[in-house]
Amino acid sequence: MTEKTEVFARRHGPARARNGGGSVSGDRFEGVGRMGFHTLDDFDLRGKKVLLRVDINSPVDEKTLALEDGSKILSSVPTIREIVDRGGMVAVLAHQGRPGDYDFIPLNEHASYLSRYLGRKVRYVDDIFGAHALKAIEGLAEGECVLMKNVRYFGEEQASRSPGEHARSELVKALAPKFDIYINDAFASSHRSHASLVGFTAVLPSAAGRLLEREITTLSEVFHAPKRPSTYIFGGKKLSDALAAIESLAKNDSVDHILIAGLAGYGFLWCLGKGVGSNTEDLIKRDMTEEAVGHAKKLWADHESKIMLPSDAAIEEASERKEYPIGSLPANAAVLDIGADTITRFTETIMSSKTIFLSGPPGVFERDKFAEGTKAVFNAIVESGAFSVIGGGHSGAAANKLGLMDRFSYCSTGGGALERLMLGKSMPVIEALKESAKRF
Repeated sequence: MTEKTEVFARRHGPARARNGGGSVSGDRFEGVGRMGFHTLDDFDLRGKKVLLRVDINSPVDEKTLALEDGSKILSSVPTIREIVDRGGMVAVLAHQGRPGDYDFIPLNEHASYLSRYLGRKVRYVDDIFGAHALKAIEGLAEGECVLMKNVRYFGEEQASRSPGEHARSELVKALAPKFDIYINDAFASSHRSHASLVGFTAVLPSAAGRLLEREITTLSEVFHAPKRPSTYIFGGKKLSDALAAIESLAKNDSVDHILIAGLAGYGFLWCLGKGVGSNTEDLIKRDMTEEAVGHAKKLWADHESKIMLPSDAAIEEASERKEYPIGSLPANAAVLDIGADTITRFTETIMSSKTIFLSGPPGVFERDKFAEGTKAVFNAIVESGAFSVIGGGHSGAAANKLGLMDRFSYCSTGGGALERLMLGKSMPVIEALKESAKRF
């Protein structure tokens, strides 16, 4: 055995592997599953000190600086609970906001949420890798968990560097010797190559947490091997932000339907020369370059059979909802929702699907008069019996408001990470975990 393998075996013992078993053999640990990286199943955690990176970045009230929602914090709980239940000692690294932004705040309230969700105390440590932090880590007992200070207080955290380069940072050099295992469960940040996300994989046996593991497994199947017919729905976001993902899906032979609503859908219609009202156009034009308009036109020309756009729209007139066919909207219209004809066409397609992915609500669901499209589409998805996945953010907020969250098969925590996975691009965190699995 190499020295690294001997250290691994001495620290961790035989692996608990559901992916074909695991053992220390030759120069590396043979317990890597089909995804190419270790999971919690590959480690004996009892008595081990575990450094866990999560993404609990949450919406913050700009006036009070209090957290507005704890759902993202809740998503990290299964991994933390499993580690402490299996006798591990956990120190959690996480971020909130960016330096200079109003939501760049300490994580003491996050620790309170974690304590409530876990049903056991999670102590907040207002330090990252100084003397106070190291003392708290050294004092951990089996089954205990602490949450460290917002890791973005470390000046080099957000630098985009390789795992090897980040491994030489103060953060990694100070913390790595105190831990036996590094676990990354921060799927929503897995498209970033930051210090706390990739640096520890170069020097510690590393694995994906349960959230990260499930996100990769579920979304890879949805984007690359869906049960058919498969339908992908875009709403809410600007067309310029959605074009790359729409193109990737349109070129995928396993994708049957792409439904586009919200600002993206009406932006697409505008690119094709359809009148959508001057107030709608003003929003669209802010982000649409000539190149993006040409991109949309080519997508339509090449993939018209797959792409479905709104045929009507709902606007506000005299404080009431009024619907018009596309082409007949008032000159100054501001579109707020899809209309009845679009709802019928979309829901018919949805009800015949076996896999459905949704990113963004089709209308301004926050206003009851203009939530009809969102209600109809969301209800059709959960009633279809299809395997259904929704992106987080506004999609999750809409599902919560409608009381439908529990009826979707899966709700992703990702934003930029989800889109990167959809596009088939490499994910720095995943690549770092794969390299670590080869090393340890």
